[in-house]
Amino acid sequence: MSRKETPTTAGHRAGPEGGSESQVSSPSEDCKFVNAAHPEAVLGGLNDLRKKGHFCDVTLCVDGQTFPVHRSVLASFSPYFRAMFLSSLAESQSEHVTLSGVDANMVSLLLDYAYTSAITITESNVQALLSASNLLEVSAVREACCRFLERHIDVSNCVGIHCFAEAHACHELTKKAKAYTLRNFTNVVVGEEWLNLPVEKVVEIISADELEVEREEHVFGAATAWLHHSYQARAPTFHKILENVRLALVSPYFLVDVVEGEMAVRSSPECRVIVEEARLYHLLPDRRHQLTSPRTRHRRNTNTTTVIVAVGGEDNKLVLRSVECYDPHAHCWRSLSCLPFAVSKHGLVVSGENVMYLAGGEFPDGTVTRCMWRYDPVLDEWHDLAPMSMPRSELGAASLDGYIYAVGGWDGSSRLDSVERYDPRTNSWKEVAPMKLSLTSPAVAACQGKLYVCGGAILEDGDGIDMAQVYDPHTDTWEQLPSMIIPRSGSAAAVLHGLIYIIGGWHASTENTNKVERFDPRTSTWQTVAGMCERRYRPGVAVVDSKIYILGGEDGWEHFHDTIESYSPTEDKWTPIGEMLTGRSWLSCAPLRIKKEILGDLATPLS
Repeated sequence: MSRKETPTTAGHRAGPEGGSESQVSSPSEDCKFVNAAHPEAVLGGLNDLRKKGHFCDVTLCVDGQTFPVHRSVLASFSPYFRAMFLSSLAESQSEHVTLSGVDANMVSLLLDYAYTSAITITESNVQALLSASNLLEVSAVREACCRFLERHIDVSNCVGIHCFAEAHACHELTKKAKAYTLRNFTNVVVGEEWLNLPVEKVVEIISADELEVEREEHVFGAATAWLHHSYQARAPTFHKILENVRLALVSPYFLVDVVEGEMAVRSSPECRVIVEEARLYHLLPDRRHQLTSPRTRHRRNTNTTTVIVAVGGEDNKLVLRSVECYDPHAHCWRSLSCLPFAVSKHGLVVSGENVMYLAGGEFPDGTVTRCMWRYDPVLDEWHDLAPMSMPRSELGAASLDGYIYAVGGWDGSSRLDSVERYDPRTNSWKEVAPMKLSLTSPAVAACQGKLYVCGGAILEDGDGIDMAQVYDPHTDTWEQLPSMIIPRSGSAAAVLHGLIYIIGGWHASTENTNKVERFDPRTSTWQTVAGMCERRYRPGVAVVDSKIYILGGEDGWEHFHDTIESYSPTEDKWTPIGEMLTGRSWLSCAPLRIKKEILGDLATPLS
């Protein structure tokens, strides 16, 4: 018998003082009842039916074992089975479905999970269970297995977990296991997993910029350990491994004594080419920028980093003493020790031995200096060196074959055609053959053993010219080259992949320009490439990791940029990437590699 209740019936209950209070429900008020235990009860009931074989309408057959189950349950927890049973395939109507490529015990566990929402993952079953859940598209169990493996990653299994996760398209686990491998590389490579990797996976790991090693010699040791684990089979393909070891960064003694002493290297023409490249890198430090490749790039997690040092310059109010460095990876600035004097219109170079030199320049009162300074990154100090033979501002500077060249410029009264070079070994200057014209503000670059001077100003108005000339230090002679596409002075010069880029500058017909052209010394031809986002006169320039960075410069009279752009030659594109601490032109920039702990001691990051 049912009990009829009227919605307007007043309910009474005792109040706090022993009385009663009424609660009246409106006619439209409904009551929604939710039984939290119901899903578990239904699953429990279905599982009990399954175990007793009641209402089961399909049987899974796996490796000779059979599992009577309910189609609706399979379709509800697995997209794999849903697609199967809703398709026109024979399995959609068949009473028996055979599963291949999956372990019967794992299917049993997954069926238990389907009916109970619980599963036990262990070290002994996790890989097989992940494989089965991946095949049957049970994503929750698959992710649980991934989390289990992630918690159990160590140096003995990280490579195996990485490969296993990659094979099963577990992308997050793949990345995390690889990152662990790269962080713990020196401990990983002494294990058995490393020795049994295929060549493609060894290449992938040792080619990573994120690989953490104190010395590149350790990478070569890991490569040869892998080689000798199965020498006869692996020696023919060892060059694929060697070309990803950064031999340019090992000690030259290690290169000669150990690398060249390896039989697989001596007997392979491909390996000998790689070793010769490293030999040239060590023998010709001032030409290292011409040998830029992944084999010469420092790994990101070593104890050193490459920064772009920005020195001096001027804005519309004053000449600057400030020196800062910019980290192109972290996009942050740090202050370094100021110049001894406020100076602009100077020349700045970093030699192949990673030593930074500053030459000449102009003081705020217009006086031109002969001074030469060297920067010590360990002490964060500037030191005086032997002065040039004559004062120079608006000069060009470059490092070539162990010497520092000071080219042309202004001596306080006239333009100069003279060129002199500094020998760091003797701390002395010597004049070489003069240029064909007296120039200020030329773009100067060293490439393939020669000194290139492009553009510059020859008249009082500072108008640019299109002349290009090259100096051969072996013959002490100058040769005129094909003219640039547009005349310019106050440009920046950069060398990348054996090509000379002339960037920005000024000419009366174009005023300040964003135009960029490059010269190929092999063909003696000029080619226009993508222009910068901004017009820039007398900007700073540096090349880091196969990209050109341009900083500051003027855009019109008394408008000083504080922006930074980078150029990718593969994309032929300039991209704005950040800002300087202050806008300026007539600054000098250069890439300098310094120890991270030293950089950290110099200053705190500036944003």
